[in-house]
Amino acid sequence: MTEKMGGAEGTKLDVDFVDMERKTDVTCELVEELQMKTKEFLQPNPTARAKMAAVKGISKLSGQAKASTYPQPEGVLGDCMLTYGKKMGDDNVFGQALIEMGEAMKQMADVKYSLDDNIKQNFLEPLHHLQTKDLKEVMHHRKKLQGRRLDFDCKRRRQAKGSHVSDDEIRQAEEKFAESLHLAQMGMFNLLENDVEQVAQMATFSEALLEYHQQCVEILRVLTETLLEKKDEAANRPKLEFVPKTLADLHVEGLIDTMNGGNTFMHGASRAGSPVQGDGKRSQLELFPAGNPPQSTNGKFCMGK
Repeated sequence: MTEKMGGAEGTKLDVDFVDMERKTDVTCELVEELQMKTKEFLQPNPTARAKMAAVKGISKLSGQAKASTYPQPEGVLGDCMLTYGKKMGDDNVFGQALIEMGEAMKQMADVKYSLDDNIKQNFLEPLHHLQTKDLKEVMHHRKKLQGRRLDFDCKRRRQAKGSHVSDDEIRQAEEKFAESLHLAQMGMFNLLENDVEQVAQMATFSEALLEYHQQCVEILRVLTETLLEKKDEAANRPKLEFVPKTLADLHVEGLIDTMNGGNTFMHGASRAGSPVQGDGKRSQLELFPAGNPPQSTNGKFCMGK
């Protein structure tokens, strides 16, 4: 309080110590942020992550270890393609292509799960250990150092103002201050000098990504070759002639059949060899040779006499 409100100056630590403090603070921030961003990189869907966290929390409360797997988007898309490819049937080239690509997407999902496990084990877990052990210990020593420095300065100021503070009390406070200073310095130094292990973890991350992308490239290479073959197969298939069925072919009798002596417009016109207009209907003159087209009455047609 004397330092904050009274403006009293505390014991100043050297520049090297202050620099180590700054770098240690940056390390704390980056370890926290790096873990969070890496998880988002591996599992980008926030809703799925929240659901997994909720299931994990419920499992802990209930005492049951229930595994919850993140739905990889490649796998979700692959399942969709497989489902509809099978519905299309084996004799459909498009259906076959859907199945081929669905299987490839499922393979890439499996490769992504392997990447996920690799990164968690060899990158995220060491970071978590660093955060919960080494960094936690260093920050504890720093906090203790701050408290002992304040105690030492306070007793010195009180003695200088004539308060009853013995030299022995000040000596004890100074020894504790020196002890905490030593521990804080060594802790930060060891933390900041651990570059080899931390860079090795980054290299492991990079190797895992490289292996993942190489496997995906191989899967996509085989898939692309297969789909190009399917495309050529579809292009080289003989084109089937298709003749649409008429109502007469389906033995359906209706009003039009009765009006035209049992023949529909299209069916009758085709058999008689009569010309048909571009829209599939015979001309009004041919349908009504007597020149008496249906008369309109209130939007409805009736036959002329």
